Amino acid sequence: MNTPVPSPEEEKGARAGTGYGLHSNVLGHFDALAQSVATMAPTASAAMTVPLVFASAGNGTWVSYLLATLCTLFVGLCIARFARDSSSPGSLYSYATSSLPPVLGSVAAWALLLAYVAAGASVVGGFVHYANVVLAEFVGRTLPDIPLGIACVLLSAWVAYRDVKASARMMLYIELVSVLVISTVFALLLWQHGLHFDAAQLSLHGVNFSGVRLGLVLAMFSFVGFESATTLGGEVRNPLRTIPRAVIESAVISGLFFMVASYAEVLAFPASAGALDQSDAPLSVLAKVAGVARLGPFIDICAMITMLSCTLACITAAARVLMLMSLNGLVAPRLGGVHARNRTPHAAVVATAVATTLLSVPLSAGKVSGETIYDWMGSLATYGFIVVYALVAVALPLYLKRRGKLSTSSIAVSVLAVAAMALVLAGTLYPVPEAPKNWLPYIFLLYLAVAAGINGWQARQPKVQPSLEPLT
Repeated sequence: MNTPVPSPEEEKGARAGTGYGLHSNVLGHFDALAQSVATMAPTASAAMTVPLVFASAGNGTWVSYLLATLCTLFVGLCIARFARDSSSPGSLYSYATSSLPPVLGSVAAWALLLAYVAAGASVVGGFVHYANVVLAEFVGRTLPDIPLGIACVLLSAWVAYRDVKASARMMLYIELVSVLVISTVFALLLWQHGLHFDAAQLSLHGVNFSGVRLGLVLAMFSFVGFESATTLGGEVRNPLRTIPRAVIESAVISGLFFMVASYAEVLAFPASAGALDQSDAPLSVLAKVAGVARLGPFIDICAMITMLSCTLACITAAARVLMLMSLNGLVAPRLGGVHARNRTPHAAVVATAVATTLLSVPLSAGKVSGETIYDWMGSLATYGFIVVYALVAVALPLYLKRRGKLSTSSIAVSVLAVAAMALVLAGTLYPVPEAPKNWLPYIFLLYLAVAAGINGWQARQPKVQPSLEPLT
């Protein structure tokens, strides 16, 4: 990164120019939608998450995704209601802080930060896996995981450091091309099987509720980050209208894509290729089945690039959350700095990129495969998102009551969202997952305990609370 680091005086001047010092009114509706979609990474889910859900839910994979879509929509309605009144880089952190006790606001901030960073580390593992799949297909060899993982984080951080608009547009184009190509393969597969439904999937043959519930937990990981457009609050044009639309649209569009993807993959994956969840490149196998084998390597390239795009989206979102945490006194003031020229939270970008590296590369050094890193870190990220989503849903009725806007429908949505997150959380705890994933809940609870302790110390320090006054 050869961009000069500005002085504190330059940073102060940049922040004074526009809200939080970031570029204002530079992103449109599709840019905001791209941020949310890229963080979810639909291509990555079709390539890696659907097979993991299938391992638990079998013919009920599509049901797990249907339930995950409904859970996400309940949460999305809560987030969208907040987003119609408020816009800031802290997104869900700001929403939770608006009505809940300070300690819960701090917990929300730290949980959201971990969620984005762990999600980024997860897709770094996915990038490493698919980079070697592509290398093996084209040059007949692979590269060590560690330099691949570091390269993924460095490139993502460099783009996030330089230009938020360029990064948003790049994420949009990458996902658009990838999803269109994969959707073409799915359409061909469904056409080949004729205009009839798969009786085994619709009758849930061999499926039990426990498997669907476990599948729901993994399916939720496909959706986490759907709200990340909210982190671009000050940078989006007409944010109080644009961001709520982007949040709901990302949930609906991705939910439909995931259900079609899960149905088509389970329907068409050939028995001769082994189990769906055991394939290194299931989409490439399905391209051969669909009669477009030449698309197979291209799909694998798309999957590799979309993992990079998702890493970029996670670092972009995490950096803005960390920046607002700094401005509110939860972390070092330096992390709230905004680059005078790029108008990006450059210090927070570097910090979150380092954290993403520390959660992924050491696992590669320990000979943990990219697929396993994707699974472990994805599970850890899911804990963070579940907690934040639940806190936001709890905060919504309190916030609306304070503003004299509480309604029966908003209470119902809040209750459904909290219940949905409780269902997902229960699925992560019982049946007890295999080691080392059974330790993740305790690691996450320890992390939250440390965060609460930091909040107790910070409570004695002067700080500025995030504002939720409506924008004009």
